[in-house]
Amino acid sequence: MTQPVSPTQQSRPDKGAAAPVSGPRKKDGPARGGGLRLDVRNLSLLGVLAALVVVGGFTEPDAFLDTGNLQLILTQSSVIGVVTVGMTFVITSGGIDLSVGAMVALASVWATTVATQEYGFAGILFTAVIVGLGAGLVNGLLIAYGRMVPFIATLAMLASARGLALQITDGRTQIVTVKSVLDLGLPGSYFLGIPPLVMMFAAVTVVGWLVLNRTTFGRRTVAVGGNAEAARLAGIDVRRQRLYLYLLSGLCCGIAAFMLIILSGSGQNTNGNLYELDAIAAVIIGGTLLSGGRGTIVGSVLGVLVFTTITNIFALNNLQSDVQQIAKGAIIVAAVLVQRRTSAHGET
Repeated sequence: MTQPVSPTQQSRPDKGAAAPVSGPRKKDGPARGGGLRLDVRNLSLLGVLAALVVVGGFTEPDAFLDTGNLQLILTQSSVIGVVTVGMTFVITSGGIDLSVGAMVALASVWATTVATQEYGFAGILFTAVIVGLGAGLVNGLLIAYGRMVPFIATLAMLASARGLALQITDGRTQIVTVKSVLDLGLPGSYFLGIPPLVMMFAAVTVVGWLVLNRTTFGRRTVAVGGNAEAARLAGIDVRRQRLYLYLLSGLCCGIAAFMLIILSGSGQNTNGNLYELDAIAAVIIGGTLLSGGRGTIVGSVLGVLVFTTITNIFALNNLQSDVQQIAKGAIIVAAVLVQRRTSAHGET
């Protein structure tokens, strides 16, 4: 007689059996990972975000609730948000990418050299994306086929990309002179009051959600993160999947670099500083398991908005950056503790 299967067993790959990679899925796809718990977590993040808006409106009502400031929060969230989408895929697969900030810096300075700017808008965009993809390819080859630990491989890329970015710029800021690129950062380019960078972020988020929740690629990503050996036995080429994931992370970094060029109007070797920590933190508090096997794009985006709003409130209230870092650290610890508690409760 067939034994009934619990919802938890259905949503998480069994450690001792091959994870299913095809066939019909439940409404919210493989990243649902506990269904109701993820919905509650997202609602909780929305509650936190609403509370922050209230705090910001109470402490600095004129400045915080100003339309320009709200547009600024969304714009600042957009660049790190695109990086976070790529990081969500990597962490869902059980990996990590410490080099995202350095890849953003390298792509931004390579795309803003005098030689590159001679090719105009298309040249800058193409170079940023290709450099991001190239760095992601190196990470993927080292991890998937070189069998290097993701932490070590991406740490090496972090150091190498930062060094190369410094060598290209010689420590100087590279000013963008291409008018069509600079115009995208001006209020005149806003559509219905929405900055172009926010629309780019929204497009990347939608595509990321569809890929993770509605495609075979997304199901394979979750399967590899849940149990790589079981995924291999189920017919998934685990090494190729990991290569694709780091390529995806590099692509997101290239797009983010182009967005940062629009936002700042320049390329600097210090661009993307600590992006890796902000992206990982946003992914974790959003509900993606650091050990892999469950990921949520919506939660990651909410995590980015929470952190960006906190930073904005602190800046408006003239609080020092060290206080901001302490607050972020406390939020990360709390999120991990909640994650461990819900995971342990779900497995009992």
